[in-house]
Amino acid sequence: MAALWIARVDVSDAELYGKYIEVASVVIPDHGGEFIARGGRIEQLEGQGRARNVVARFPSVDAAQAAYNDPRYQEAVVWAKEAADREIVVVETTD
Repeated sequence: MAALWIARVDVSDAELYGKYIEVASVVIPDHGGEFIARGGRIEQLEGQGRARNVVARFPSVDAAQAAYNDPRYQEAVVWAKEAADREIVVVETTD
């Protein structure tokens, strides 16, 4: 089953977060991830919103976890955590 990687982010340091984005932009596709939403317009209908929202589709939950655990990605996570408040969840799809 496919999976969606959903990241909700409030960036406090755009320059540092940009370094993270450079790495994530390579690592996620390297593991079969395809960005389907990335920082576009949002309409918050319920709950607390975040300024930046990213969705990537992966072939499986395992592929998404492999991307997250990739050493290159884990190095970049250090920058992301310093530069933003964020949540990431991987959700298996129904198709």
